[in-house]
Amino acid sequence: MDLRLRDVPFLSRIGADRADHLRTDVDAAAAGWADAALLRVDSRNQVLVVDGRAVLGRAAALGDKPPPEAVFLGRIAGGRHVWAIRGALEPPENLDVEAEVVDLRRLGKIIDDTSSQLVSSAMALLNWHDTARFSPVDGTPTKPARAGWSRVSLITGHEEFPRIDAAVICLVHDGGDRAVLARQAAWPPQMFSLLAGFVEAGESFEVCVAREIREEIGLTVRDVRYLGSQPWPFPRSLMVGFHALADPDQDFSFHDGEIAEAGWFTRDEVRAALDAGDWTTTASESKLRLPGSVSIARIIIEAWAAARD
Repeated sequence: MDLRLRDVPFLSRIGADRADHLRTDVDAAAAGWADAALLRVDSRNQVLVVDGRAVLGRAAALGDKPPPEAVFLGRIAGGRHVWAIRGALEPPENLDVEAEVVDLRRLGKIIDDTSSQLVSSAMALLNWHDTARFSPVDGTPTKPARAGWSRVSLITGHEEFPRIDAAVICLVHDGGDRAVLARQAAWPPQMFSLLAGFVEAGESFEVCVAREIREEIGLTVRDVRYLGSQPWPFPRSLMVGFHALADPDQDFSFHDGEIAEAGWFTRDEVRAALDAGDWTTTASESKLRLPGSVSIARIIIEAWAAARD
């Protein structure tokens, strides 16, 4: 099966200019601060959204230069700089508009590409800073550098960059009309998704796919093929999507206790579940509920459901 994604995963869309050269250009960053926009992310990784766009305030309200904890996200239309900070959310300057407090998992298709990129980058960076205040090399205190894109030891000068945890996510199918969906033990009975897991040291993505599926549901897969990727800043992951073939006559076995049940579902069953909504559709009576549009899992499932067997 020549399976390909029909849509770009939501958090993989290109919106703002990351302008990475400005991270070390102190003069240019300072020159743009006066007119820069500011994205606030609260302690629960929530942001304010108005009419499909993340609310951006005035960075200059924080002072005449970026505070040490601010992170540079890039430039938006017109070359305006955008920074982010961890802090309490503030209402938009136009008090006549209605703002909604949301987290990235619930944003889905309600925000534009630029907002999606800004929010996901801000969350990934701010989450990393929250847990990287001491050097992993010798335990010395660190401070932010490169406009929030690194941290430097105050004692040794050793520099650390944001850590990304790579994970695979895979749709297992029989090459025809059936695919595997699984439910984690902590999920409600109707909630199913694809199989996923973190890449281990010394492991390729393809080897990780085979190991995770064997560990979680006992199936041996073959013909592992890449589909696409998506940042997943919960707290700092990168999801790399694949599909692979397996024999439906193999028995499931749940070795590591993470998966409570798994099953082979037909394309018609999956299409019906997609039409019924997603995990956030609490009123849905569907016996099979699938991930929401913010996840690459749904993009992969939709691509398979639309393909011809």
